[in-house]
Amino acid sequence: MNTNHIAAHTLSIVVANKPGVLARIAHVFARRGFNIDSLVVSASMEGAVSRMTLTVRGDLANLQQIIEQVKKLVDVIHCTDHTGEDVVIKEMALVKVQAGPEARGEVLQIADHFGAESVDLTETSLIVMATGDSDKLEAMLGLLKKFKIVELCRTGKVVMARGEKPT
Repeated sequence: MNTNHIAAHTLSIVVANKPGVLARIAHVFARRGFNIDSLVVSASMEGAVSRMTLTVRGDLANLQQIIEQVKKLVDVIHCTDHTGEDVVIKEMALVKVQAGPEARGEVLQIADHFGAESVDLTETSLIVMATGDSDKLEAMLGLLKKFKIVELCRTGKVVMARGEKPT
């Protein structure tokens, strides 16, 4: 089996909650030619620590080198590649759809099918909020494309290990 193939990887990085940490981590990826596809940073329950979740694409050998470099950075507590692990990965999307009274019912039916909810409604548009994995969100967007999608905002992915295993 070739382990040097290009694939999507979801990384969890726990860092000290200090200015400049994100820039130093992003610089390590940029130096190696990796683009960060999604990034979520939030403070953890302990205010002095933040969790970063990054999604990147690249070959495993180079990514492993990057992970080792990130682990050596000041203020990085740990860095883990969760690809292939038993984890929960979710993201959220807000989708503003142009939909007058004649189309509104069908848009709401599509949203309901995907477990999305309407969070704003005007005479000419509505905003639906959906959470789930990327495939689910892409499927919903594919069906909503027949209407005019006025605006789309997606969060990055967040990850948490299942059971007792720490993320």
